[in-house]
Amino acid sequence: MAPTLRDFLADGKVHLFDGAMGTMLYSKGVFVNVCYDELNLKQPRLVQSIHEEYVRAGAELLETNTFGANPVKLAGYGLADLTEEINRKAAEIARKAANGKAAVVGAIGPLGIRIEPFGPTSREEAREFFQRQVKGLLEGGVSGFVLETFADLEELRQALEAVRSLCDLPVIAQVTVNEEGRTAYGTDVEAVAARLHEWGAEVIGCNCSVGPAYMLDAVERMAKVTDRPLSAQPNAGLPRSVGDRKIYLSSPEYMASYARRLVEAGAHFVGGCCGTTPEHIRKMRAALAQIERGKSFPVPYVSPPVSADGREAVPLANRSKLGEKLASGSFITTVELLPPKGWVPDRLIEQARILRSAGIDAVSLLEGPRALSRMGAIPAAIIVQRQAGVEAIVHYTCRDRTMLGMLSDLLGAAAAGIRNLLLVTGDPPRAETAPSQTGIFDIDSIGLTNLVFRLNRGLDPGGNSIGEPTRYVIGVAVNPWAADLDHELRRFYWKVDAGAEFAVTQPVFEPERLEEFLKRTEEFRIPVLAGIWPLLSLRNAEFLAHEVPGIHVPEPIIDRMRRAQERGAEFARAEGVAIAREMVEQVRGLVNGIQISTPLGRVDSALQVLGAEPTG
Repeated sequence: MAPTLRDFLADGKVHLFDGAMGTMLYSKGVFVNVCYDELNLKQPRLVQSIHEEYVRAGAELLETNTFGANPVKLAGYGLADLTEEINRKAAEIARKAANGKAAVVGAIGPLGIRIEPFGPTSREEAREFFQRQVKGLLEGGVSGFVLETFADLEELRQALEAVRSLCDLPVIAQVTVNEEGRTAYGTDVEAVAARLHEWGAEVIGCNCSVGPAYMLDAVERMAKVTDRPLSAQPNAGLPRSVGDRKIYLSSPEYMASYARRLVEAGAHFVGGCCGTTPEHIRKMRAALAQIERGKSFPVPYVSPPVSADGREAVPLANRSKLGEKLASGSFITTVELLPPKGWVPDRLIEQARILRSAGIDAVSLLEGPRALSRMGAIPAAIIVQRQAGVEAIVHYTCRDRTMLGMLSDLLGAAAAGIRNLLLVTGDPPRAETAPSQTGIFDIDSIGLTNLVFRLNRGLDPGGNSIGEPTRYVIGVAVNPWAADLDHELRRFYWKVDAGAEFAVTQPVFEPERLEEFLKRTEEFRIPVLAGIWPLLSLRNAEFLAHEVPGIHVPEPIIDRMRRAQERGAEFARAEGVAIAREMVEQVRGLVNGIQISTPLGRVDSALQVLGAEPTG
């Protein structure tokens, strides 16, 4: 009878995984743009032959060729409907290759998308995606599961729960970490081990991302906080560029020497990840054979550490002048400013000083509007606060940065005295200004709101303490005129749920529709600032109406601008200001404040809307 993962857990001995499947497929001429999981259906003999090579090398556990065989990743190849079939076939191929000599475990990797709280996919949706993969692997006859290369503990938990919801087979749960022993979310390996211990994973470990030396450190640290069996599947070192290929340079002998050290550190399951081959596994098998099979290695277990639950946020009124006015319910007036296209900030500073003299509460610094190149909003805001003496709101977009890049920016901005944020997902880059550039959009504005909410409680995305909490006032954007209003309402709800403390609307040209929208969002109990746009011309009105996503300019407004434009440019601009002032008066009893735009940098138009004398 073929051995099972449960058998290996029961005997208490050290057992050997196989190595990389992707590395071997690539070495046999399969290009990287091919769906490797689909090969279970298209080239099953090729997949089986690689499994067989690992069995001959001494592997006792075979992972199915299903690392990316979840419906989300398969959808990128048009294969989502084949999820169960691909996984079932993969398990059958591995079992045939094992031929009773090795246990077969179902390999499950991350979905390739972010889930809540840092992405739009809910935990329930993620679990359902994983369940489809689990069903197929169970139909194929796996004896357990290996959940591997996860960086997000919450996603790993959903994968674990997907398995638990369908069977009681044992699970090996592995994360990928950097040289410091932290996941990409910043969670250290001690916290990983503690949580996976708490959630009931039978085996806890690490795989991929780093070579054996760093993984040895991670295993030693994990062993101090859990008595569960540990696993380790390092890469064959870090890849080096050789010509146009990435080559892993750690030799089989080097990997074998570290296999012994990993076992001595507490690992009961060892193997290889990217770059490892049957020759690496053969050498590792020989090294492990020198260790007494079944030897019990001391594990200095201590109780799992208590994770930081965060600290109380600084009261809203104590974070900034804007926060104080929001907390008191006072009417707020802000004006948008564009950072300069170059590096000289003189005009920006002058504009901010004029607005300060006009009595506005804050200037709102736009960030690369419509994805054009300008000075960043954070440095522009720092300059304005220090040299113009007026509080700033930073428009901060998700477009151009990874989540960890945003974290670095926001920690630095907090240290520099920035206190007010307006978090937006951002416009895609414009093809005419950056034809080969794409946005990153690692997380959206909901995920970013969750991130800042945690910073305000002294926690990073991985749940680690950052020390003193940040003091951000968290704003978000909302569009009462969205084409799919139900979708916009859902997103607005999730932004508030994530921790938003005020919202700014798109420009208002129909106060009646704004009032209807606000009635539907009364339960959210969040202050709203109405966007106000003083139109400059008929052309400006038509452009907003037809070419700017998310802005709605009704036909009666366009007609007014058309009639004014017939009388001349100055009449059109005056009419635009008059319309804006009408909007301010009509929304005053509905909202908590206004945010006035300055199209083409025309601060004088904003001043006229406020009833102040234009300058310059």
